[in-house]
Order: sequence, then structure tokens, then C-alpha cells
Amino acid sequence: MIPVLKNRLEEILNKYSEIESKLLDIDINIDIRLSLTKEHSDLSPVIIAINELQSCETEIEGVKEILDDKDIDSSLREEALKELDSLKKSLQKCTEITQKLLIPKDPDDNRNAIIEIRAGTGGDEAALFGSNLLKMYIRYVELQKWEIEILSLSENDIGGCKEASAKIIGNNVFGRLKFESGVHRVQRVPTTETQGRIHTSAATVAILPVVEEVDIEINTSELRIDTYRAQGAGGQHVNKTESAVRITHLPTGTVTQCQDGKSQHKNKAKALEMLRAKLYNNEKEIRDSERSEKRKSLVGSGDRSERIRTYNFPQDRITDHRIQLSLNRIEEVLSGSRLNEIIDVLLAQEESDRLANLTE
Repeated sequence: MIPVLKNRLEEILNKYSEIESKLLDIDINIDIRLSLTKEHSDLSPVIIAINELQSCETEIEGVKEILDDKDIDSSLREEALKELDSLKKSLQKCTEITQKLLIPKDPDDNRNAIIEIRAGTGGDEAALFGSNLLKMYIRYVELQKWEIEILSLSENDIGGCKEASAKIIGNNVFGRLKFESGVHRVQRVPTTETQGRIHTSAATVAILPVVEEVDIEINTSELRIDTYRAQGAGGQHVNKTESAVRITHLPTGTVTQCQDGKSQHKNKAKALEMLRAKLYNNEKEIRDSERSEKRKSLVGSGDRSERIRTYNFPQDRITDHRIQLSLNRIEEVLSGSRLNEIIDVLLAQEESDRLANLTE
């Protein structure tokens, strides 16, 4: 195990012991107790792995002591050597598991997420592709047993998605979806193309962690709140009352909107939640860009302007440009059923990047 992780191992053991001692105090504040209990639960898998690692190391030392005995019986020595070989393999496995658990995680990984999809270059075809992406993520959410709530949806006359936002709720949502942020490019013959020419269009995806009010402070005096009637496809009004809400953060020009339901109050709350997510993500991107000057990463920054993936329909191939991964059978990926094949490789690369940065 690399030295920096050995140091982290000791820190975690001490932290865990400290938490257990505090939890024994019957007079501890209930909010502090809940916070400590969650932290204790989060550390438990790491502690179990560390204990198994240390137990394996102790057993190896015991077998080595037996082998150091010059008077040991030959048959016993042979058994001890077999046991030592087996223990070394177990130690290697325990080390890998423990090392993986000790690598610092993104603190936002366990948060829910807001996804935004916007049609880019390509007109109606880009909007149709945006609709393909929205359906892919909706199906993926269903397969993951998560929940999704559409916050806003703007469609063109042919059913294409010009812009959409949704909140996704579940376990480790942001952690699994964060690398979907960026420019998704499609190459195909549009349904509106009469001469069979291949067009290239694009849509941008942004994945934002859902944050609480305590995570980022918003001064209400810096907000402009507008209400309007919700619109359907083609700009048609679908409500008679001005239930839709648009919020503009004046210092940054950041805009969010929600027209999910008929309640203006609920739409305002959801738009504020989206605004918090955007402002928090902006700050996060600044911090990450500062760190990225010192750290190497192959999976990219998560910037929505970064071209990350091409969906080539004539060749029935999807290519993720960050990890040079290509998959065939585009429709299976767009159905959400094979999206994990891409996400899992990206997360493995992120883990490798984090480990490499620790050793530098």
C-alpha cells in the first residue's frame, strides 16, 4: 500500500474510535448524534476492510514464525508454505479493496442531481436528438430504481426537446451521472432529410448536484423573480394562470425556471433549488479548475462545453472521446440498458486518476 494511504488508514481508525467514544455520551445533542451516526455508518465498510487486512497481515507473520523454526517437520513446512502462499493472495486482495475504499471520494457523489439538456447546433435535428437523450436518461433512471421529476420541458412542433431539466432522486445519483456533462454529438440522416445526407448535430448535458440551503447562501435581494404561463409544444399556453416561475440571479446572470405544476409556490421552490445547484456547481468548477492544474485526469472536467461523446448512426457506433471507448448497437445504449457499460469505465478511470494523483 502506498504511504499516503497508510497514513489515511491510521487517520480513519483514529476517527472511527473517536466517533464511537462520542456516541457513548448519553447527553450528546440529537443533531450531533445523528451526524455522528451517519459518519459512523459511512466509515464502517472501511473499518471492516482495514480489520480484515490487519488480520491477514497478523496471520502471515504467524506462519513466517513457524517457517523460521529450523526444527520444523518437513510435512508441516510444506503445509505452512501453502498457507503462506494462500495468505499472500488474500493479502493482495484485501489491500486492493482497502486501498480502493481509502481513496478520497467526491463529497457530492451521494447527492441527488439535476439534469439539464439543451439542443445545440443542428436546428430541429438537434432538438430531436435532445429528446433521444432525455428518453435515455429517463429509462436509465427506471433501471437504476431511482426517481425522476421533470421540472421544465420546452419542445418544438415535431416533438423535439429544445430544453429540459429534471431532478433525479436516488442512491449515488450524482456520483454515477456526473461524467454525462458535456457536448453529445450525433451523426445521422435526419427524418426531414430528403436526399439521404448525413447531418451532424449536438446537444449539451449538464449534471448538477442538488444542494441544501446550508450549502450555499443566496441573498434574496439579488434575485429577480418572474411569473408566466406555462407553455407546451410550439409555445402554446397550457395553463390560464401564471404558475411558471423564472428566477434570475442578478450578480451572475444565472437563470432557472420551472413550469412543472399548477402551483406557483412549488414551482418557485423548485426553481430556487435549481439555482442553488447551479451556483454551487459554478463554485465547484472554479475549485476543480484550480486543482486540475496540479492533477491529471483522463475523464475530463465535467464542463458542459467539453465534447465527450459521438453517436454515429451510419456506423452504429458510440464513441466516448475521453476514454477512447467505442460500443456498437446505439439503440441499446439510447434505451438506457447499456449506459452503465460506459459509466463504469469512466468511474474506474476516475478512481485510477485519483490514485495516480495521490502517488505523485
